[in-house]
Amino acid sequence: MKRFFQPIQKDGSSKKPALSTNADNEEDDTELGKEPLKFLTWNANSLLLRAKNNWSEFTKLVTSLDPDIIAIQEVRMPAAGSKGAPKNQGELKDDTNASREEKKVLMRALSSPPFGNYRVWWSLSDSKYAGTALLVKQCFKPKKISFSLDTAVKKHEPDGRLILAEFESLRFMNTYVPNNGWKEEETSFIRRRKWDKKMLELVLQLSDKPLIWTGDLNVSHEDIDVSHPDFFAAAKMNGYIPPNKEDCGQPGFTISERKRFGTILKEGKLVDAYRLLHQEKDMDCGFSWSGNPVGKYRGKRMRIDYFLVSEKFKDRIVSCKMHGHGVELEGFCGSDHCPVSLELAPNSSDSTPNEASN
Repeated sequence: MKRFFQPIQKDGSSKKPALSTNADNEEDDTELGKEPLKFLTWNANSLLLRAKNNWSEFTKLVTSLDPDIIAIQEVRMPAAGSKGAPKNQGELKDDTNASREEKKVLMRALSSPPFGNYRVWWSLSDSKYAGTALLVKQCFKPKKISFSLDTAVKKHEPDGRLILAEFESLRFMNTYVPNNGWKEEETSFIRRRKWDKKMLELVLQLSDKPLIWTGDLNVSHEDIDVSHPDFFAAAKMNGYIPPNKEDCGQPGFTISERKRFGTILKEGKLVDAYRLLHQEKDMDCGFSWSGNPVGKYRGKRMRIDYFLVSEKFKDRIVSCKMHGHGVELEGFCGSDHCPVSLELAPNSSDSTPNEASN
């Protein structure tokens, strides 16, 4: 196994257990047309902790599903670069004894079967906060990898919140959307409004090719997407009431967030794959995030992890499943979010028709 890994292009980095190659210009062109069909997303709530404590469970799931692409959010590994120096958000920090050991633990997990069959791209924060990772089977060759809401720049988003992979026939976007927070502040409501505005602009810019957008989108679109709508609508932080009533309630379930999300879906011509196949409320398996089993959030759950696909792919959706259930977080692999999968039918006249997943 290689301990250090080479970037595949200036605006991104690819790390994998096998020897890296340049994915932009030096790949076999015959592989470019291969289209990924199976996908998995998971907010790991610290990939390092999951590698230490829950990797066997996650490995079993990945082995069973055999996804072509795995999207991870809340990696919570710091970017490379010494204290006070500019950071390389596409590389894991390894300039201290502690960071080298942590990197070793994580890369050992990502080198074990079946993860050794994937390339890994990172977009990381300066500290153990946020961050995303994208794992792509080596038989699929992205034409381009980018990391910003602004297609005109090559830098990463602050806190490493986006990885966008372009393939021959589609684009795949992994995001960890900023939490709305509780107050009318720059790091709360204002930050989220700016993000949603830029995301709408990006989705519209990407409309020339079908898009699959996944990740922790930090919003529950409809009442059916939360276990207890009245509880979440009335939620407050220390009694604070925002000046705009549409900003009131649990972050992720405010009227303003839900409206903006609906606008992105409508104008971006995107379909919520899970809701398309699962029209009824499912109190056991219908939510991707679950509150702490101890305290007032016990049993309070939200669906905030999504697969959104271009309307052009609507008839190719075979399944979209939550892989966790219950208030005890069974199948969550140690996180407070459960993995979610999507499968598309091949692009042919023999495509499998829609069939609701169990």
